[in-house]
Amino acid sequence: MERPYILHMFTPGRQMSPFDVNMAADAGYQVLAPYTDVTLDAVRGLTQDAIFSRSPKGLARTAIFIGGRDAVLAADMLERAQQAMVPPFTVSLMADPSGSYTTAAAMVAAVEAELVAMGAGGLTGQRVVVLGGTGPVGRIAGVMAAMAGANVALSSRNGIDVAEEAAQQTGQRFGVTLHGISGGDRDAVRRSIADADVILATAAAGVQVVSAEDLTAATRLKVAADVNAVPPEGIAGVGVMDKGTPVAGTQARGLGALAIGNVKYQTQQRLLRSMNESAEPVVLGFAEAFEAARALLRQA
Repeated sequence: MERPYILHMFTPGRQMSPFDVNMAADAGYQVLAPYTDVTLDAVRGLTQDAIFSRSPKGLARTAIFIGGRDAVLAADMLERAQQAMVPPFTVSLMADPSGSYTTAAAMVAAVEAELVAMGAGGLTGQRVVVLGGTGPVGRIAGVMAAMAGANVALSSRNGIDVAEEAAQQTGQRFGVTLHGISGGDRDAVRRSIADADVILATAAAGVQVVSAEDLTAATRLKVAADVNAVPPEGIAGVGVMDKGTPVAGTQARGLGALAIGNVKYQTQQRLLRSMNESAEPVVLGFAEAFEAARALLRQA
């Protein structure tokens, strides 16, 4: 009898995301086992329960997914699960807290592709401002952009102190340089985007972080990307379906939430399936998500 494909799903939250459950089912997992309120210290024991209950052959049909809402904690949990492996008892691992890794990957990879298409040479040397930059998507998008060579600033509506703390902590954890910048009021937002080549809007759904009037300050802007699919748009003039569409009143091109979301969906599906299809166990974090999104866009 063939063993079923099992995905053990760990989250530090009170419930597993229905979105991730649906995505895993669509990727072919037959048994989905959610574990809630999982602490960092509990990851080792849960992981070893999963790996020692099947033979090495059976473990080829076993994987672990790490969710939650904290992008940094998820990275720590992924490392802890990896450290718990005892070869040949190993399984594939993937982290994507609140979809932040695959959403950020899709967003940054789409921006990079748009810059290349414009003849701007990609992200290297570009000034990137991440609005809503202290949330999970914003932090990881900032890390990815920095890894790709951009000069990145994380903006917070709660002011410069909050933004700088998030930038320092996130940059130190992932080995990149990030800066903090205030988005505490309209004047602060306009100052922050005045010299931006790229704006990434990653604030809460239904919150407009850049108005049409604000955009007049962004005289260097090349690409404006927004992951907010709930009206009003996060960046005025960037529609949810926009894919390299000119942004009114600027020289920039817009990338909307559904265009980015399509890349995010395909990226997450590819990663989930790769855990089943790989000949050897894989470990999939935000860096792997970014490379998968880049590969997807190269093939488009």
